[in-house]
Amino acid sequence: MTLSPRRPRRRRPAPLIGSLALATGVGLVAAPAAGWLGDGARAHAATPPAAAATIVVAKDGSGNYTTVQAAVDAVPANNPSAVTISVKPGTYRETVKVPANKPHIRLVGTTSGKNDVTIVYNNASGTPKPGGGTYGTSGSATVAVEADDFQARNLQFVNDFNEANSSITDKQAVALRTAGDRIVLDNIGAVGDQDTLLLDSASKSTVGRVYINNAWIQGNVDFIFGRASAVINKSAIRLAKRYDGSSGGYVAAPSTAAGKKGFLFINSNITGDVSSRSFYLGRPWHAGGDASLDPQAIVRNTDLSAAIKTTPWTDMSGFSWKDDRFGEYKNTGAGSGAASTDRPQLTDAQAADYEIADWLGGWQPSA
Repeated sequence: MTLSPRRPRRRRPAPLIGSLALATGVGLVAAPAAGWLGDGARAHAATPPAAAATIVVAKDGSGNYTTVQAAVDAVPANNPSAVTISVKPGTYRETVKVPANKPHIRLVGTTSGKNDVTIVYNNASGTPKPGGGTYGTSGSATVAVEADDFQARNLQFVNDFNEANSSITDKQAVALRTAGDRIVLDNIGAVGDQDTLLLDSASKSTVGRVYINNAWIQGNVDFIFGRASAVINKSAIRLAKRYDGSSGGYVAAPSTAAGKKGFLFINSNITGDVSSRSFYLGRPWHAGGDASLDPQAIVRNTDLSAAIKTTPWTDMSGFSWKDDRFGEYKNTGAGSGAASTDRPQLTDAQAADYEIADWLGGWQPSA
């Protein structure tokens, strides 16, 4: 079975992904704002002050701050140009929020190893909040990024909530949540169990484009989910067992709005120390029972281990995956399979419109 044909359209040139130059913090940098007058008055009323170009975080006190959140707090609201928060090796047990009014932040570990800097916490959806109530799934995030033009590299985001905790029934526990547009995540880790990586947008009507490259993403149930238009490129998707040692789960749970792009997995590999044929590639998440959504996940040019079921897509909460947009193209490995009614494949002509450039919609995450 092939996917139903789409209306042909003009091709755009591919983005210059190979020239990301991410380690330098170059790329997607806004023009510097007008300066300040000597008496402290603004040179232009609408231009906010610029922060220091680099803020250093170190647990041992050798930097400007000892926590990541303190460094984020130091960035002025509506900062017009790039600020690098340079994080020295260590484990930072804290929650971090980058609010929508603090764009252009680059969160960068000082070494090339994604495991040398770990930002970790253990809130779950059902964890009680101080003052009453619980955090909910989105509120459980160890790191929450609501700003546009955010970049992260050379570090990992972890939620180490213990699913064996019988006092908490809602065990969704997010390591990283993004809700902005033009997000770059390069050489990062996102580690958890259920609902590890929430790739979202500010609202159903807005676009949240995310480019993920050379990442390690680990979990078991719906661990890459949300309504963002996200590319996961050259990444290791690791399937983890449940807390009781059992295998079984779902990689992706997109909740894409109609007319928008969902998740594109490309040039990656999906495997883990789990039982054969125990994981689905994904299922359609119609958040809140919203029938107007049109979830999308495409897995192409990716190596699939035998952990992937021979019928890799499944229904969710009464919504059939066959009514939404799921498909594959030229996957390899023991978990791949031929086209069938249960395994739709892109044609070569269709695949030409399912490239990285199509997902990013004119945005090039390059230097």
